[in-house]
Amino acid sequence: MAINAGDALFVMSNQAIIDLKKNHPADVVVKAAEILHNTCLDLTRGQFLDMSYEERKDLGVEDYWPMISGKTSALLSACCHIGALLGGASDEQQEIYRSFGHYLGLAFQVQDDILGIWGDEKIIGKSVASDLVEGKNSLPVLAGLGKKGKFAERWSQGPIQPEEVEEFARVLASEGGYGFAKEAAIQMTDMAINSLREADPQGEAGEALFELTNKLLNREQ
Repeated sequence: MAINAGDALFVMSNQAIIDLKKNHPADVVVKAAEILHNTCLDLTRGQFLDMSYEERKDLGVEDYWPMISGKTSALLSACCHIGALLGGASDEQQEIYRSFGHYLGLAFQVQDDILGIWGDEKIIGKSVASDLVEGKNSLPVLAGLGKKGKFAERWSQGPIQPEEVEEFARVLASEGGYGFAKEAAIQMTDMAINSLREADPQGEAGEALFELTNKLLNREQ
């Protein structure tokens, strides 16, 4: 059922692109379609990497970025790129908006990884135990594994049990997993905001874009 629904959504996205011909010239519609299709491939690669990482024990921080670049980041960068294209922005401006979406997606995903271990369940609305229990190779985890300390030793022994989550979340933080991920989130956030400022969106739409960015990048823990 999920695959069938995904196929339907893919067709609907292409129909939406084709509908652009009512208000936009053919070359703009073709470029929008090109962005959409390239993004679909990026999302497919990102999902493949995510799934293939589940059973691997040899991953490092350097393996993380290609994977998340093909997930939330690819989707947001495409939305920003197509929006700029349809808004009549120059090629240079389109690239700035694409870059904004790219770094916004990276920052959002890193923050999600942090919240998935150390977040407040009452605020984020999901269990923070699941990421460690499910063995998710998130950025804090990969950073912690690189230290080859107590957390890495326990991780290599098999799934962390729910009753161990609090202890090993604390161990992971003490071994630098939290700090490393937090610094990466700050860096990606700064790059996203700098790109948005460079794009300098105006009027009500610009205000909404800044407001949305601040909301996404300042989620409560």
